[in-house]
Amino acid sequence: QIQLVESGGGWVQAGGSLRLSCVASTTIFSGDIMGWYRQGVGKQRELVATKRSGRDGNYADFARGRFTISRDNAKNAVYLQMYSLTPEDTAVYYCKARVDGTDYWGQGTQVTVSS
Repeated sequence: QIQLVESGGGWVQAGGSLRLSCVASTTIFSGDIMGWYRQGVGKQRELVATKRSGRDGNYADFARGRFTISRDNAKNAVYLQMYSLTPEDTAVYYCKARVDGTDYWGQGTQVTVSS
């Protein structure tokens, strides 16, 4: 079982920035897809961004231009740099790794943006 641990969430004022980190317990290869999803209160979980090593990131419309996904395979890690945060970005952010067709999820990290 692959374990994913997120960190970096917290409280920030509107317009601020946060950098989320996710570290996997096992080696994540370049062909494995890693990404970030989020779920606000009373809402469905939605895709934020995904990335395969060596490829450009895939972003949801709300994230494009504000968020940047990156990977460090040597650390089995994926990151999400978020800029210009708004209250609409308030949610629990989850890391996901797709390995051999199976999705693995982290426990989530809370991001709260005040107005």
